[in-house]
Amino acid sequence: MLKNRFTLAIVGLLAVSATLSGCTSDGNGAGGSDTFNDQDVLFVQSMIPHHTQAIDMVDILLEKDGIDERVVELAESIKAAQTPEIEQMNAWLDEWDVSADMPGMDHGAGEMGGMMSEEDMANLDAASADSASRLFLSQMTAHHEGAIEMAQTELDSGENSGALKLAQSIIDTQQAEIDVMEDIASTL
Repeated sequence: MLKNRFTLAIVGLLAVSATLSGCTSDGNGAGGSDTFNDQDVLFVQSMIPHHTQAIDMVDILLEKDGIDERVVELAESIKAAQTPEIEQMNAWLDEWDVSADMPGMDHGAGEMGGMMSEEDMANLDAASADSASRLFLSQMTAHHEGAIEMAQTELDSGENSGALKLAQSIIDTQQAEIDVMEDIASTL
């Protein structure tokens, strides 16, 4: 069962790659030439630091020896999926001539769903390999749940076709990853 869910997560990551390849700005409505609204901008401005923190969490985990191999594989796949998404979102902001910074926001915990606090990040950094695997899974599950909420808001109120495709991809992929993380956590 775990192998099937992990396979589903990998398939989801491939779907993200296919979705992102269709989100490039080629004049066909996916980037700057498509309409966008304030929700699209907020989604992208929020999701960039959200994804960046997820990658930071992965990097902290991968610096440790003795991490469960399933957790390592999942962490690497999260980083592989979210790095090109960040690049795409930054490209959209450039095309839209919008700053990556949200006015009045410092991207701290609580401002965006699922963001880890400095203390959470320090706890992950200080954790031994055994507890780091469990802590990473717990933290990343909460982080993904926040991203799914943000993506759902984009689907409800956004209008840019590329951002809407990315939001749906985030929901699909990150829910599949949550399922895998819950399965792994149940066996640690």
